Amino acid sequence: MNPEPTRLLYLLHSGNLYGTERMALFTLEGLRGEMTPLLLAPPGPVHAAARALGVESHEFHGALDLFKRMPEFLRGASRIAVCATGVSHSLIFIAWNLVFRLKNIHLHLVHGGTDERLSYGRKKVLNYFPVLLVAVSDYVKQRLLANGAREKQIRVLENFLPDRQIAAAPKRPPFLEGGVRKVLVISRIDPIKRVDVLLDALDLEPGLAELSIRVLGSGWDFDKLRARAEQDHPNVVFAGFSDRVAEELAASDLLLHLCPTEPFGLAILEAMAARTPVLAPDAGGAAPLIVNGESGLHFKANDALDLARQLTYLKTAPATELNRFAEQALQRLLERYSSAAGLKHYRTLFAEVTA
Repeated sequence: MNPEPTRLLYLLHSGNLYGTERMALFTLEGLRGEMTPLLLAPPGPVHAAARALGVESHEFHGALDLFKRMPEFLRGASRIAVCATGVSHSLIFIAWNLVFRLKNIHLHLVHGGTDERLSYGRKKVLNYFPVLLVAVSDYVKQRLLANGAREKQIRVLENFLPDRQIAAAPKRPPFLEGGVRKVLVISRIDPIKRVDVLLDALDLEPGLAELSIRVLGSGWDFDKLRARAEQDHPNVVFAGFSDRVAEELAASDLLLHLCPTEPFGLAILEAMAARTPVLAPDAGGAAPLIVNGESGLHFKANDALDLARQLTYLKTAPATELNRFAEQALQRLLERYSSAAGLKHYRTLFAEVTA
């Protein structure tokens, strides 16, 4: 008789559909043929997205509710793989497994964020429990170490895009003429994201007024930066939230990423899938996603003058170079950031409990 498949329990601290939640869905869907996936999260759109993928999901309302309900998701299992994003959720599983004593592998996913203490500092609570901290980039690993996490407990597993999403993504046609004209920014409009550096660069170089720039996203600084753009840089449109990111990327000549402390940068992978060149800062978790001069370009983080210099160059960059960036970025995506590449690392970690 074949043994029961290992249960894969994914505990999310949010029911939204941002990068953390999307990566949970990618992982659950990708491993569905080998494990029994189950998603637990607060109310939100992630549940409808899970159901659309055929993944069972359940809502909980706060840590106490999760604690009360946890036994129903552990009962009947002989072995379990747990992925959690909230410290309290990891501690809840640890506490209940003192009762159930299931053979398990426990991963605590660290995607980073804007609050240093909440995103990294609290994770050291897990130092002395049988939990692996999974950092989505080397940058996140370094922030964990700086906040007291133990290095032997950290693994780096980078984010990825599903192979089907890469294949289905609208593609930008090859450049027939040199130079970028349409620039796209996809970002929350919060101070830490440094969208203001773009407007500073436009202040420094009037020639960049020839670019058409769309900024997708909302946040604390949205009204302030939109008003500044309307007054000084009418070529910049703050368009707010869009649910057509893939189409926007394919219609653009360049994705400009600005945040120097980004833990990863999923939008950069989506630009790679769209064959749209990328300009990103040389710091944070987004920097290593592209190889400077090969699969995209870097500018000096937080440096408006260097950003202006790179944008000025890209205005007249040869079509052959822009097409080379796009082609090499797509190849890098397939080799390193596809689900075929990303899921094998999860399979390796889960091998002990699934055997």
